[in-house]
Amino acid sequence: MDCFELSSESPYELLLKVAFLIPISHYFLGFLSLLSVFLYNFIEIYFIQELFTGFRGKPVSLTFNSCCDLYQEVVSKCKTLNGRFSSTPWLCSPHLQTAFLQFFGRAPACKYQRQIFQLSDGGIIALDWLRNIDVEKSSIERFDGVWSDDKSPIMLVIPGLTSDSDSAYIKHLAFKMAKRGWNVVVSNHRGLGGVSVTSDCFYNAGWTEDARRVIDHLHTQYPQAPLFAVGLSIGANVLVKYLGEEGVNTAIVGAAAICSPWDLLICDRYINRRLVQRVYDRALAIGLKGYAKLHQTVMSRLADWEGIVKARSVRDFDHSSTRVLADLETVDTYYRKASCTSYIGNVMVPLLCVSAWDDPVCTREAIPWDECRANKNIVLATTHHGGHLGYFEGMTAKSLWWVRAVDEFLCALNSSSLIHSKKMQITTVHSPLETPIDQAPYVNITEDGLVTAFSNEPSGEVGSQQNEQPVEDDKVGDRIRGVNGAMQLETNATTQFDPRSESTRLGDAGSEGPGKMPVTPEPALDAVIVPVKRCLNQLSRHSKISMWVLAYIAIITTWPILGSASPMFFKKKLRNIFSLKR
Repeated sequence: MDCFELSSESPYELLLKVAFLIPISHYFLGFLSLLSVFLYNFIEIYFIQELFTGFRGKPVSLTFNSCCDLYQEVVSKCKTLNGRFSSTPWLCSPHLQTAFLQFFGRAPACKYQRQIFQLSDGGIIALDWLRNIDVEKSSIERFDGVWSDDKSPIMLVIPGLTSDSDSAYIKHLAFKMAKRGWNVVVSNHRGLGGVSVTSDCFYNAGWTEDARRVIDHLHTQYPQAPLFAVGLSIGANVLVKYLGEEGVNTAIVGAAAICSPWDLLICDRYINRRLVQRVYDRALAIGLKGYAKLHQTVMSRLADWEGIVKARSVRDFDHSSTRVLADLETVDTYYRKASCTSYIGNVMVPLLCVSAWDDPVCTREAIPWDECRANKNIVLATTHHGGHLGYFEGMTAKSLWWVRAVDEFLCALNSSSLIHSKKMQITTVHSPLETPIDQAPYVNITEDGLVTAFSNEPSGEVGSQQNEQPVEDDKVGDRIRGVNGAMQLETNATTQFDPRSESTRLGDAGSEGPGKMPVTPEPALDAVIVPVKRCLNQLSRHSKISMWVLAYIAIITTWPILGSASPMFFKKKLRNIFSLKR
């Protein structure tokens, strides 16, 4: 039997000697391997998954209403939306897609022609035009806008946060649509695009008044040209909120919202959740602080300048600046009021929404799937990958997928019958903050004192006199109209029941000649009938409920008596049964 000599050295000393025997290059390779695995998961690279699928990408997911004419007539003809999105192989990461767009972009050369638009409050906005002639050849003549009788489609672009017409993704879209023969105008936010802030008003994520003024101006100046709009990132939130506020009253005939944050409160929670998201939060805060420093003379007078300088996140900046300028109590209040999610149900123009599941800034948790599905005017296109406004495709990464999607959608919409017909009607989705009365253009006070809402559509209820004529001709009751987010009460001169209007209606129906006037009902008779009818309506409405309530009260009040009497009753019955058996 062999004997092993035991060493007096410690096992750890032996392991250390063995570790020194391993070449340093092997340690370096191991460190690189661990670092690669960490970075692969940290920046969410999906190269291996794409490699297994042959870089074919994944299909685009479309969410829309089953009765949606927009899909049948427009979206079904768009190959991009009904196909797949395959990202650039060496940019297989949402963070690489987003960072590459920010630092490189590869944007085409765009020679804008500028107009200065004066606002009623003294502020100014730079409108940068890119026409087809500006793309085909250099324009040397003085720019006077577009001819007022020009029928070429106009596309209004609303940029994202701290972005302007010089941003790479704006140039990609503007150049593509100008090549199509469209007239593109980029509406820069206040204080951006090289213009100064000339009033005490700044833009924010929920400020739609500037977009409203620009759209009204474009529609007035070019009434024969169909007007489309595209919102990007924060600009998409502004656009959707504007469309929801205006409803059918907007001059926009078609729109697209790309990478919208949808719910700013959810996005604020998301952007502070992980380390990689905090990098974006820090970068956005730096951009906002740079914007504030450009207009320090005005900003320092209206907001908390010390808090702006110390801000390290978007929330810090909004607490010291945006919240104060908007005269709101908390940042969460601002985020709730500025979010466009509660306005989606009122969008009444064809709208394409594009979002990525892996968007590192606007999380998919905020995407309103059900609200978009309920609205017949909206088609939501979601992709598994793409980043925030990235969507680079092809080996050379020279084109953006969402630009092709918007191009196909707007061109197909422009050639369809949807923009030439009456505004599409939708079934309004009421948000938790809104009641059906808020959604209806008018309210009606019935005889029994209840307040009900009625719309332009005819009602199937028998005897409803208010819905027998168009709403525009209604002259009874009070009217409530939404004016830029506020409710304005307009009280008519007539009362709830006007004998003159009723007599006019009866005279039109059954008068025998122009000189004969119908007999109006006696006021005394109305004073007797109306209270009786009100009581009967209330009794008929609550009869079933009252019956169940009375039954419940009867059971509760008689239960002690029945409970004490039941043992005696059953005991007597059992005694009789046993006596019969004997």
